[in-house]
Amino acid sequence: MESNVFHLQYAIDTFYFLMCGALVMWMAAGFAMLESGLVRAKNTTEILTKNVALYAIACTMYLVCGYAIMYDGTLLLSGIEQTDAAAVLGDFASREDGFEGGAIYSSAADFFFQVVFVATAMSIVSGAVAERMKLWAFLAFAVVMTGVIYPLEGSWTWGGKDVFGLYNLGDLGFSDFAGSGIVHLAGAAAALAGVLLLGARKGKYGPKGEIRAIPGSNLPLAALGTFILWMGWFGFNGGSVLKLGDIASANSVAMVFLNTNAAAAGGAIAALVTGRLLFGKADLTMLLNGAIAGLVVITAEPSTPSALIATLWGSLGGVAVVFSVIFLDKLRIDDPVGAISAHGVCGLLGLMLVPVTNADATFSGQLIGAATIFGWVFLASLLTWGIIKAIMGVRVSEQDEYEGVDLSECGMEAYPEFVTGK
Repeated sequence: MESNVFHLQYAIDTFYFLMCGALVMWMAAGFAMLESGLVRAKNTTEILTKNVALYAIACTMYLVCGYAIMYDGTLLLSGIEQTDAAAVLGDFASREDGFEGGAIYSSAADFFFQVVFVATAMSIVSGAVAERMKLWAFLAFAVVMTGVIYPLEGSWTWGGKDVFGLYNLGDLGFSDFAGSGIVHLAGAAAALAGVLLLGARKGKYGPKGEIRAIPGSNLPLAALGTFILWMGWFGFNGGSVLKLGDIASANSVAMVFLNTNAAAAGGAIAALVTGRLLFGKADLTMLLNGAIAGLVVITAEPSTPSALIATLWGSLGGVAVVFSVIFLDKLRIDDPVGAISAHGVCGLLGLMLVPVTNADATFSGQLIGAATIFGWVFLASLLTWGIIKAIMGVRVSEQDEYEGVDLSECGMEAYPEFVTGK
């Protein structure tokens, strides 16, 4: 009887893990729609190409070497090692804690869930460098980011390894439940390095320092992308509970879903109100980034706050993202979709809020963890971008940027009748 119950729990946990991974994979569509809506029509095909290609590259590079680097495993070119049912059952039978032990699921499910997180980190980069970066330079960076930079940083956090043999973040009290720092701050750090090396889009900033708005081409798509990301985030945070097949885990999953939704709602409302107070109008792009900001903030710890606290934390993210977008523009850091603000600034905010409700985390540990993640990813990315620039260049020509990178990089337009008037 106990064996049958174990098999059922194993099946439930594995299936839950896979379904949450599928939800996170769907976030790739969210990023694609959000970014294609916030860039100009002449750059739509290229941004879509980047999003589809980076997902494929992330899946392949994490399979080739990333997973092994992050979790000290073996290369997976020959396929994921399947869990031996008899061995797992024997291990389960020898435990004194019964069903309340660690998560029990297929190793293939674990890889699938992890690989979609890698793709999410890389997706953050694509929007920030949009409209002026060479497609193949971006894809070359994606190979290094998903195969080495992210997995090494992940090995110090979720992998539990010492940072270059010097210190262990877990021992210092660092905690990041689903990746506010490990995924989102890391993606923003890589994006910032690329943006600084790349420079702003032509016409974004005037000679006297004035900031010129460059509106996106399709706000309905941007809104759709935000809703897709909102939905996918339930898998992002909910799957990070790692199991479902017992009462405590089921209750934890329910609370994580509730808090994830509450934080997104709080972030959206706060950004909308903040935009109204600052600009006198309801700014849709700030509203969308406010929802994402709330989601990023709660990702660091969605299991321990109450729903009202989660809403408050999301609201803090919604306010922070608006002021961050404005501040970066004043620094002439051109981020067409607000990715650095929503994922970087709010990722850091999420990390620093964790000790408020999680007694196992410390503020010093969170700060050191954030500095480690940002420092490594930013410097490694800056070096990688620099090498790519020296070899093949990273920015399209001024003429190609004026005409749109769809034609120069992809040879086709997303809206040919609209763009050319044919």
